[in-house]
Order: sequence, then C-alpha cells, then structure tokens
Amino acid sequence: MKYISVLRGINVSGQKKIKMADLKSLYQSLGFQNVATYIQSGNVIFSADSEDRTKLKTRIEKAIEEKYGFHVPTEIRSHHEISDIINNNPLGPVDPQKDGTKVLVTFLSSPPAQDRVSDLQQYVTEPEQLFVMGKEAYLYCPNGYGKSRLSNTFLEKKLGVGATTRNWTSVLKLHELSL
Repeated sequence: MKYISVLRGINVSGQKKIKMADLKSLYQSLGFQNVATYIQSGNVIFSADSEDRTKLKTRIEKAIEEKYGFHVPTEIRSHHEISDIINNNPLGPVDPQKDGTKVLVTFLSSPPAQDRVSDLQQYVTEPEQLFVMGKEAYLYCPNGYGKSRLSNTFLEKKLGVGATTRNWTSVLKLHELSL
C-alpha cells in the first residue's frame, strides 16, 4: 500500500536537521519500497506491506529517534485519504496558483473532542477560516500563515492532539507523487 508520512518540526529554523537523502535511506532500511521525499519539511512517500498505521508510525519515529537522538512526531495517510482530503475540502475549489500557500491542511494525530473544536472557533478572526473534519483541519489564511495566530503549535494546544501542517500546494504534490 502507498503511504504519505508528514513529519512535524524537522529542518525548521535550523532545528532537528535531517537531510532528505538520509531520511530516504532510513525509510529504505526499514524495508519500505518506492521511497521518495518532497521538499525539506519532512514529507515522505513510501510503499509498505503493513496496513497497521500505528506500527508504521512507531517504527518510523523509533528509527528517527535512534539515529538522530530526537523525537519527531509523524502522521501517516494513504493515497486514498489524501484524495479524500482534497475532494472534501470545505473551503471549496482552490486555485493553486493564487491560494496554494494560503490554504493549509493540518494533519491531526486523532480527531479532537468536539468541545475543543467549538472552543477554537473563538480564535478565528475574519477573513481567516477554519474547519476541523475528523483527523484534518483546513485553514484559509489570506494574509499568510505566518501572520495567523492559528499556528501548528496553537492548534495542538487548543485541540489537545498532535498536529503538523502543510500548504495546499504541498498536499497536491504529495497526492501526485503517491500515484
């Protein structure tokens, strides 16, 4: 089965540095096939015989920690799930040329409690938009994600679950690479 793993917080501001060639080799050493990486933020496409995501996630996180000495939270989605994320975008059709970096998907470790989702809405200020659907949050930040208070860390804290965020351009590319 084809998977996409998104790693949280590597190669950001010089922290938790991992070269993509080394990350690719690490995945291959775990027995994964068809391994490819996309940009430096920790996006890995791979094939694995196992369909147990918990085991895959644990193996990847453990291997990274053993090799690099730090923990890197990892979220895994299948190609089909990425297709669903794209097709079910509550923000509607997105023009990648215009809004590819203004629309973001936050991959959550588990669906957050509904009361936390409801409480989070008070922090969304127009023209920004936020929708939480299952294990994903969709954000629209027309003034730029860097200017939004809805950062990855903020969402993790308010929703009480692990998270890592990718812009729409990256989500589309990961989908394409996982075909």
